[in-house]
Amino acid sequence: MSKPTTGDHLARIRRQAAITQEQLAEHSGVSVEVIRKLEQGARRSARMDTLHALARALGVPTSALLGDTSEAAARAEPDHRPLSLAEIRRAVAPVRGLSGAALATPVAEPPALGVLRGHLHAVDRAYQANDYARALADVPPLLLNVRAAVDLAGGADAPAAYALLARTLHLTGNLLIQLRAGDLAQTALADALDAARQSGDQVVGATVIQGMCWLLMRQGRIAEAAELAVATADEIEPAFRRAQPAELAAWGWVATAASAAYARDNRPDEAAELADAAAAAAARIGERNPGPDHLIMVGGFDAGRVQMQRAENAAVAGDPSRVLDLSALVPPGPTPVGSSWQRHRLDVAWAHAERREYAEATGVLLALRDTAPAWLRHQRYARNIVQSITEKRRRAMSTELAELASLVGCDA
Repeated sequence: MSKPTTGDHLARIRRQAAITQEQLAEHSGVSVEVIRKLEQGARRSARMDTLHALARALGVPTSALLGDTSEAAARAEPDHRPLSLAEIRRAVAPVRGLSGAALATPVAEPPALGVLRGHLHAVDRAYQANDYARALADVPPLLLNVRAAVDLAGGADAPAAYALLARTLHLTGNLLIQLRAGDLAQTALADALDAARQSGDQVVGATVIQGMCWLLMRQGRIAEAAELAVATADEIEPAFRRAQPAELAAWGWVATAASAAYARDNRPDEAAELADAAAAAAARIGERNPGPDHLIMVGGFDAGRVQMQRAENAAVAGDPSRVLDLSALVPPGPTPVGSSWQRHRLDVAWAHAERREYAEATGVLLALRDTAPAWLRHQRYARNIVQSITEKRRRAMSTELAELASLVGCDA
């Protein structure tokens, strides 16, 4: 069941006050068009000063108008921040008083760990399917319940509870990175790493480190990302003959993160060496399954993912022809880790655009628009590619290219 939106609350309170949209517009100074769009769901968010004005006109607290804005964040509506992340912010960084206790309403009795694990896997599937609105709506209550379960767990149950918390926070951090909420993502990932240490599970900890490296690279902290990834890879390097698939996958993810960081630091030899090491881990995993407890990304590490990393490194090096050559060796997608495949397709689109193959580049972007519009909307890389195509084209802009430009928010 979907949660009421700001527009739902606004419409209900306005009707209870027995005033029309036009009258509310006159009393509040907010245009009737904005009121109508909010109530009809055409837009899911509004600026805080707009909500203040509406609340004053209706004689209610501003908080009475606040509703679910996860869809607004997923669609990257212009006014979606900061309200669209309010619920997930409360769960990730709860307000605490002098005693250290969170001010949030405590969870009476959380579900069993097995039930919560099932909820986490459902959110993970939504995230990998680019359903950010559902993930944003489902993460806050899940995280609050998992925290409560950790508080109640003791003895033999504690490691499993902490591992579940680490995975939940890791997925939360990844979601926030995609939505470009970097500071909040850093809080989630730092807490995930603390929980992983409490669990004693190196696989969980190493995958969290991979997420942290991704965030560091987004922040321009390339050398730190490389150092963190290499140090972690050295610390957890498995004995290949005896290692379990999940151990190999965790190590492989960290190695690809190191490869990506080295590529961005203009150290191509080290980047290639780390990609080769990751490929060896993928080959050792083969068709073996890492187990049902892990996030999808652990099972999604394979030779194809390493090949995508090689293509990404070539794009970072500015070699479009090599990107396309390497891409030809990537198995057809999409893959279980949706963002990896989609990021690879952006590299392919970039390569075509660099070679002035604008029709091919546009075709790749249109395919992403059709399969992953929510993800594409948040990608600056996509915006840069579309901008490049629109600036260099010699013909009038097609309707499809104009729609792409509108979707990713670039100037046509």
